[in-house]
Amino acid sequence: MSGDDALLVLDDVSVAYDGMRALAGVSLRAAAGAIVALVGANGAGKTSLLRAVSGLIRTSSGTIRFAGDDITRLAAHRIVQRGIAHVPEGRRVFASATVRDNLLLGAFVDRSAAHRAERLEAAFTAFPILRDRLDQRASTLSGGEQQMLAIARGTMSGPRLLMLDEPSLGIAPLLIPHIYAGIRSVAARGTTVLLVEQNVREALRAADTAYVLQTGRVVLHGAAADLIGDPLVQEAFLGLGAA
Repeated sequence: MSGDDALLVLDDVSVAYDGMRALAGVSLRAAAGAIVALVGANGAGKTSLLRAVSGLIRTSSGTIRFAGDDITRLAAHRIVQRGIAHVPEGRRVFASATVRDNLLLGAFVDRSAAHRAERLEAAFTAFPILRDRLDQRASTLSGGEQQMLAIARGTMSGPRLLMLDEPSLGIAPLLIPHIYAGIRSVAARGTTVLLVEQNVREALRAADTAYVLQTGRVVLHGAAADLIGDPLVQEAFLGLGAA
């Protein structure tokens, strides 16, 4: 994939915290409407990459381009305005608010009633259970339902890029396929999804392309379907070992 047909382009990006390197020369491409998975062990730099794209941390070198524009030094709120939404790890919903109010809070940057109605319908298509929970407080939802709500709220601003950090972490196995079905639905509407996951098997099944990070560096990247069969991925992440 060339930079010309990519919505998000990272070129040689490095990030350091207190002198400790979190990312070292990472380059990445994400096409419009694609699901791109970032996989790797704890401490590999996956969350740091999302935070760098969001403007929550500063790069020490390299460039980040979105829709052709350099956003490397933009403030975080300016990056949101460009059409990037970040759903962090931990299902950070407003517990005392209803599902409806949580979703509408996600649309605060767009005051168009027509847009809000359209995006609510898209959220219900992705996560049908939310339609039946509209008047419930978020605190009464299960962990998996709260994760669905967090992702759906992230779509309510109509982002061109949705970044998800560990969407299946701590979720009951029965609900994980529903979460990933919703993620696929979001991408099918044209939103690019950049997905950080330790559930490597599920991430690679969902993704179009994938990047494997180790200690802040990209060590493998390619079509997700190909990486599922890569011996390094199988041994390091899928627990299959060498044949």
